[in-house]
Amino acid sequence: MSVVAVQVVDVESELTELFPHIALHFQRTADEIPTFWVSRSHIREILKGLKPRYEMLFDLCGVDERTRNHRVGLPPSDFTVVYHLTSIRHNCDVRVKVALFESSIDVPSVHLIFLNANWYEREAWDMFGINFSDHPNLCRILLPPTWQGHALRKDHPARATEMDPFKMDFERQDKEQEALRFRPEDWGMKRKNDQTEFMFLNLGPNHPSVHGVFRIVLQLDGELVVDAVPEIGYHHRGAEKMAERQTWHSYIPYTDRIDYLGGVMNNLPYVLAIEKLAGIPVPPRAQTIRVMMAEFFRISSHLVFYGTFAQDVGQLSPVFYMFSDRERLFRIIEAITGGRMHPAWFRIGGVAQDLPRGWDVMVRDFLDWMPARLAHYEKMAMNNSILKQRTKNIGVYTQSEAMEWGVTGPGMRATGIDFDVRRDRPYSGYENFDFEVPVYHNGDAYDRARVRVDEITESLKIIRQCLDNMPAGMYKSEHKLTTPPAKERTMYDIETLIHHFLSVSWGTVIPAGECGVTIEATKGMNMYYLTSDGGTSSYRTRIRTPSFPHLQQIPLISRGLMIADLIAIIASIDFVMADVDR
Repeated sequence: MSVVAVQVVDVESELTELFPHIALHFQRTADEIPTFWVSRSHIREILKGLKPRYEMLFDLCGVDERTRNHRVGLPPSDFTVVYHLTSIRHNCDVRVKVALFESSIDVPSVHLIFLNANWYEREAWDMFGINFSDHPNLCRILLPPTWQGHALRKDHPARATEMDPFKMDFERQDKEQEALRFRPEDWGMKRKNDQTEFMFLNLGPNHPSVHGVFRIVLQLDGELVVDAVPEIGYHHRGAEKMAERQTWHSYIPYTDRIDYLGGVMNNLPYVLAIEKLAGIPVPPRAQTIRVMMAEFFRISSHLVFYGTFAQDVGQLSPVFYMFSDRERLFRIIEAITGGRMHPAWFRIGGVAQDLPRGWDVMVRDFLDWMPARLAHYEKMAMNNSILKQRTKNIGVYTQSEAMEWGVTGPGMRATGIDFDVRRDRPYSGYENFDFEVPVYHNGDAYDRARVRVDEITESLKIIRQCLDNMPAGMYKSEHKLTTPPAKERTMYDIETLIHHFLSVSWGTVIPAGECGVTIEATKGMNMYYLTSDGGTSSYRTRIRTPSFPHLQQIPLISRGLMIADLIAIIASIDFVMADVDR
């Protein structure tokens, strides 16, 4: 499956013609994604009508509108449910909104239209208290089952100092432990059938093979997986809530900790969205530096995946080789940014500082070193007969299943879908680079690994083009809303000094509006959807991560296999729990 160029159509006319009996309220947004409001009574009809063209529910989230000031031209709403649909086939998006009120905060569930809506609706209920009628299991997903309130509501405390001191007496300890008890009936499982009594096994939440604090409750018939229930939330830190209390600039380091293997790549969709909201142009040199650093972190993340993937299926040696190469890469990143895993180095309008002297020598040495290492790993790992036997035809899903569950990135390209945001919706100057998009067709654990391995080679190709064609000029925009602003002229006049002081201490003011920007992150399509109320911090920051929907499909691709096969499947998904839980 391949995609076409971005299709420009008159979506308003198209939707009005498609739904002539439904009142549609269109909204203009900074990202120019067609956005319209509908009543909750029509949301299922609308989404059913849109699905043939927009085959993926890319995101679903809530917004507490009650304290928002800049709502001119928008329908009255206390809470809003936002459905972001995307079409990989037609390369286009549409955003649908439903207005709700405190007196009646119910909306029909759409999990039978888009299967991956299940977890997204649970999250919206968990965080906002929005009730999705007919949902099969509307319960907490990120917060503990005993949590009081809904954390992303504006009246919920943002800091621990705003809450009563935490106490854990024996009574509360017993209550918390009881709330964690797994009851198969709550998840639609039976304890036995006519032939056997099933065993239930906890895999995690603290187990090396689940790659983080992640729990899967297995329903087993011997060693065969009858069903698997993923449970997340153990790593939730309230990243979206934190954005409401930080200034636009001071939130950048928090983004590093989402996909903590992605480094500055996490900064990129966030600063791109702010720049689009504020109309900030980014100099070509800054764009190219961003691309180079993002691709370094793509290689770094894929090396971690490569080594641990081989380790999970029985090979111990590769992880030591690959972590050694990752350390060599980190020395370059540290020389350029001053940091290693979490440099938080991108800035609104550019990057923190220019490239240091000698950067090109270090980068060229790495580019010359790495191809031979990859060839060695190919023989050691990917061509190893045991690794192939453990991963080929394991955890298979089709193109249509990938779309249904919101699978993006290497996991999508492993099914034969030829789509990469860098090439098909270029950002930060990616349109100026020549690279291939690796695509495989079996949709199994082996091909998911194969795509990532080949992407390392393509990232090296992109970095070499950055090295050979690095533009001259500024590393940061001179726009007045860049943060922090240029300091060079602060000693020449008092106005510039005052502007610099206010921008650094209070934060810059970003114009009111909404904007979402999606990039091709290490694990798939990552979007920051920002709402500004014309202040110095975000009114609502929605982080759509690729890992969240990827885990939701684990039951689909593991039923009927062995426990050992499930370990290979988990390894092949390449997720990070902070990327799931935020």
